[in-house]
Amino acid sequence: QVQLVESGGGLVQAGGSLRLSCAASGRTSSAYVMAWFRQGPGKEREFVAAISRSGGSTSYADSVKGRFTISRDNAKNTMYLQMSSLKPDDTAVYYCAASPPAVARLPVRDYEYRYWGQGTQVTVSS
Repeated sequence: QVQLVESGGGLVQAGGSLRLSCAASGRTSSAYVMAWFRQGPGKEREFVAAISRSGGSTSYADSVKGRFTISRDNAKNTMYLQMSSLKPDDTAVYYCAASPPAVARLPVRDYEYRYWGQGTQVTVSS
């Protein structure tokens, strides 16, 4: 079992940057593939990025590739999402998620993740 808490959201102008953090407690986060999802107003939750247990492999949605960077520090049980060149379309509640321990790849579908944080709001103004 792992508990996830996101932080770092806020209001930023288009073109700006933010760094989100996801702190894990309970079982060590290195046991889990982890990911970021987001849900914009009136939209379905969508995949943003995922990272392997070691941090050596990552996967990104096309919409954020080249602008966002996912990383993790297993010693701190924390995952990050560095967001740059933000656009109004990036406005959403951002969620971190952790997979069941047996997962060996980088899932992109939300139902493949077992544990979820409460979300942090990111608002990008034009």
